[in-house]
Amino acid sequence: MDIQNIKETIAMIEEQNFDIRTITMGISLLDCIDADIDKAAEKIYQKIVKKAGKLVEVGNEIGHELGIKIVNKRVSVTPIAIIGAATAADDYTPLALAMDRAAKEIGIDFIGGYSALVQKGYQKGDEILIKSMPKALAATERVCASVNVGSTKTGINMTAVRDMGETIKIMSKGDKWLNAKLVVFANAVEDNPFMAGAFHGVGEADTIINVGVSGPGVVKRALEKVRGASFDVLAETIKKTAFKITRIGQLVGQMASERLNVEFGIVDLSLAPTPAIGDSVARVLEEMGLETVGTHGTTAALAMLNDAVKKGGVMAAERVGGLSGAFIPVSEDEGMIAAVNSGALNIEKLEAMTCVCSVGLDMIAIPEETPASTIAAMIADEAAIGVINQKTTAVRIIPMGKEGEQIEFGGLFGVAPVMRVNKASSADFIARGGQIPAPIHSFKN
Repeated sequence: MDIQNIKETIAMIEEQNFDIRTITMGISLLDCIDADIDKAAEKIYQKIVKKAGKLVEVGNEIGHELGIKIVNKRVSVTPIAIIGAATAADDYTPLALAMDRAAKEIGIDFIGGYSALVQKGYQKGDEILIKSMPKALAATERVCASVNVGSTKTGINMTAVRDMGETIKIMSKGDKWLNAKLVVFANAVEDNPFMAGAFHGVGEADTIINVGVSGPGVVKRALEKVRGASFDVLAETIKKTAFKITRIGQLVGQMASERLNVEFGIVDLSLAPTPAIGDSVARVLEEMGLETVGTHGTTAALAMLNDAVKKGGVMAAERVGGLSGAFIPVSEDEGMIAAVNSGALNIEKLEAMTCVCSVGLDMIAIPEETPASTIAAMIADEAAIGVINQKTTAVRIIPMGKEGEQIEFGGLFGVAPVMRVNKASSADFIARGGQIPAPIHSFKN
């Protein structure tokens, strides 16, 4: 890789909010399993500190050398339900506390992996982890959680969907940050570097480095130069821009891998917005000719953006993975916030957009009075989109406040306008439990 070309690219885009959103070290905790939960907790703490002790230092060094901001340094670990299942404990909060203590010791922003994979049913540790989730997230500052409730190969675990609706409702009675640290997935991937859904898959190497890039502002600036051009030109422009962005992520990943003496995993190509002006995926879509995000044509524009980003990025990186595409979190994107506040964007349109983008209903505030069954039904809808379309989908929603209010998070989490939710009941549907079978096209071997 030509370092000079990288530096020229950085110089060209330094005023457009480009950054490396995260370098995330994935750490296997399988060798920390112990029948005694306190001993397991201590092993977890020691391994994270040992493996990731220099992650922040190295990340800062690389950022300084390249003249580019690396916003977050994070760690993801083996799903804790697997580790906890070996113990006799009925509460895995001690393991979450060990994760949090290690995160503070090494100075990272977040640690992910307080997770369970239940797409085809519960094992012993899964139910315990989910029941302990409200307590564990309330007792920690930097621990993030996720639960995978469905996959194209297995269908959707509707019992788990129901339980997650109830868990989110319970956590809504506490701090607003609790549900911001929880993602419910279908088709979760093992190498995702983005929080809150990151965990270290059991099929990964013992320790790896994954990189998540950003750059909506860079893409918007590139599209400004081709206003009025055909979609062929737009797609090519996005591809070329994504290539440049991804090359920088590749370089950062290689440098971090070498200096930390761990394997290089993947570059996640996702366009991840922030609340900062000029760093919005919504504004990229509007640059294509939409008056506002949410109007007719939004889904088509997002589909093209997502596809072009992947086509451009996949040629620039040694390994591409994670979620890779365009994120549409409401609270973290000033253009999305504006569209919601103007009435142009609603949950139903967001759900349609999730059919063609990277994730799902992300960082969305809904009225605190919303029943657990309705929350579960929203999860079920997103899981169905993922399962049928063979893609990752997710839900990260915050039941808080009243419709029309603004929930302040600050920083990268921004402001979440409380959105209208359909008030018709889904209670009888969710009460059924059981498993929605895998779709017919899942049977490939």
